[in-house]
Amino acid sequence: MAADRSTGTDVVLGAGSGMGEAVARRLAADSGRLLLADIDAAAVERVAGELGGRIEVLRCDLTDPADLQALADATGDLGRLVLTAGLSPTMAPGRRIFEVDIIGPARLVQAFEPLAGEGSVAVLLASMAGHMFPAMEEVDRILDDPLAPSVLDDLVGAGLDVDEPGMAYGISKRALMRLVRRRAPAWGAQGARIVSVSPGIIDTPMGRKEFEQQPVMADLVAGSPLGRMIDADEIAAVVEFLLSPAASAVTGTDVLVDGGAVAQLMG
Repeated sequence: MAADRSTGTDVVLGAGSGMGEAVARRLAADSGRLLLADIDAAAVERVAGELGGRIEVLRCDLTDPADLQALADATGDLGRLVLTAGLSPTMAPGRRIFEVDIIGPARLVQAFEPLAGEGSVAVLLASMAGHMFPAMEEVDRILDDPLAPSVLDDLVGAGLDVDEPGMAYGISKRALMRLVRRRAPAWGAQGARIVSVSPGIIDTPMGRKEFEQQPVMADLVAGSPLGRMIDADEIAAVVEFLLSPAASAVTGTDVLVDGGAVAQLMG
């Protein structure tokens, strides 16, 4: 069983609201050193102030390589890393969603992988949307190199409309799940784990906005076995488990926490 790397720094990127805030609240109780980061400096300062204790904050733009390197430099030895930052389909054009939801995360993993050691764990938030995007061999081959300069052009060449926000979101989240699978061996060689979590429709400001602006979301919720939105703390509880030594054999995979919506939809 992997050791609990309690002496390392725990990092939550996207901690200023929603899922990131819920995760930060759970980690604050047992972190030796907790570093909270978000693109919204005021928001993450608020969360840190409410939690108290040994918490540091840093403004970080997930799409800025210099910001990501500064976050890595501030971390030192990595304990636990959680990425919740991202954009949903109603928040931005397709290409911007792709930049935030997979290019940024790929750079984050690249920056933090050298910091991982025995017992380090990374959990990246994907989405049930990634499970609903059909497997396409050529597209998956392209998605497996999200930092390639030609990645968006290559996806267009494969017949995808990367300017359509819903399409960009779905393929980004599929790419994120595949990123975790591909990097797991390298993390494992260092005694570390990397996992993704795919929430369903979450009762957060972002989730409620999607629910209100996309009528299909109401149908997904109503048709799911649970018949309700997922509470942010329910997702945070799963993340907390995956970060713990109790999940020491879980790596290189995605954990779907959607109230059964995908099972109901896909049959």
